[in-house]
Amino acid sequence: MMKQRSKFKHLKELLGTGVLFLFTLISVAQSKSEMIGELMEKYSEYEQFNGSVLVSENGDVIFKKGYGMANMEFDIPNEPDTKHRLGSITKQFTAMLILQLVEEGKLELDKPISNYLPDYEGPAAEEVTIHHLLTHSSGIPSYTSFPGFFENQSRDPYTPGEFVKTFADSTLQFMPGEKFAYNNSGYFLLGHIIEEVSGKSYEKMLEENIFEPVGMNNSGYDHHGNIIKNRAAGYERAGNGYRNAPYLDMSIPYAAGSLYSTVEDLYLWDQALYEEELLSEELKEEMFEAHIKDGDSKYGYGWGLGKMPIGKTADSIQTIAHGGGINGFNTLLIRVPEEKHLIVLLNNTGGTNLGEMASSILNILYGADYDMPKRSAAMELLPVFRNQGVSAGMEKYKALKEDETYALKENEMNMIGYQLLQSGKTEEAIEVFKINVEEFPESGNVYDSLGEAYLEAGQKELAIENYKKSVEIDPGNTNGINILKKLEQE
Repeated sequence: MMKQRSKFKHLKELLGTGVLFLFTLISVAQSKSEMIGELMEKYSEYEQFNGSVLVSENGDVIFKKGYGMANMEFDIPNEPDTKHRLGSITKQFTAMLILQLVEEGKLELDKPISNYLPDYEGPAAEEVTIHHLLTHSSGIPSYTSFPGFFENQSRDPYTPGEFVKTFADSTLQFMPGEKFAYNNSGYFLLGHIIEEVSGKSYEKMLEENIFEPVGMNNSGYDHHGNIIKNRAAGYERAGNGYRNAPYLDMSIPYAAGSLYSTVEDLYLWDQALYEEELLSEELKEEMFEAHIKDGDSKYGYGWGLGKMPIGKTADSIQTIAHGGGINGFNTLLIRVPEEKHLIVLLNNTGGTNLGEMASSILNILYGADYDMPKRSAAMELLPVFRNQGVSAGMEKYKALKEDETYALKENEMNMIGYQLLQSGKTEEAIEVFKINVEEFPESGNVYDSLGEAYLEAGQKELAIENYKKSVEIDPGNTNGINILKKLEQE
């Protein structure tokens, strides 16, 4: 016994601080994982996150877990291998295929649409280049902003060639390259160009050029009719509960938003982007170069480039990121290449604030202060406005504003305002939108929503006033611009 203790003592002395350092690293890693788990449990408890999450630090996964239900009807829980629709995260995969074709000499970034789609007719054909499409600087209006689009077109199947005709003859909103205006039409066109140039379907190109080489076996193009194991259903808020999200034919989002994946597969994608298996280093630099300004951030090819603050200080970290939103889902992928950190959040109840969650997770990774979630004031206000009217609703709002356990969020207030509007509670909806204007006066969207409610109430002058304010704050608000033109012509 004495001899064994002596050997152990000698081993401790030999390894010295190395062992202590190793134990410290393990302890820190476990602590970060536990803090992320505690954070996300609270978001789940407050019904502000329902989906799958993965976090990697220095290239290694330190946390992955599912929360809530992938299928509420059958009580099937979300897991790390649950397949979620990605929405606009799809765009980075489309950009990768385009750059691969550039590398093969089949495409040139500075050539116009007409070089690759000879049958494409319209103002953009000779003016808009591949580069413009990749950077949302084409000036082509985004089809998802067309009046009545979701009611009249989104449920019907189209071939890519058929669908581009629905926006090909649109007047350009600005000169190509002049500015950034987020645009689904541009990425739809890129998918069509990929098919025409390669001679293969967009889906086949994804499988052969990205998913198979990277080993992303749980990713693909989401077809409603296919049986896809572990696919999450999409839901949206209905009062204090949920309902199935409206049907969307997946030929519509196409190369702008039709993919599904898992948090685990997106980790493989993140890791592959550090290598040259998919693309040369030179063209990867093109993908992640800040080509055009997007507010306080910049945009590359299929990726947003910006900074995220660390804690309560003036420090920040460079990030490469993209979010997505599609019927019943919202998603976020944030990369920190300098440290090889990754945050993936895939939510299947739509419309929650994933940026807020990601900010807290990033602060945990950097050992900074972070905020725990609060209960939703909007969800408390909805039944009061709906069932008891404006006076009771405003009293409740004043009480919740003084309660530090509740938070009032712009997107949630906007959502309940529309639920009231759609159920015929126009006066109540106006008051909710007015609260949002009071709380978030720098947001163009809150004025747009209030303008719509006033228009529904027949108060044209107030509608015009708020739409003008919305467009003043957000000049890229094509919906507001179009409605103003119509109202001022009447």
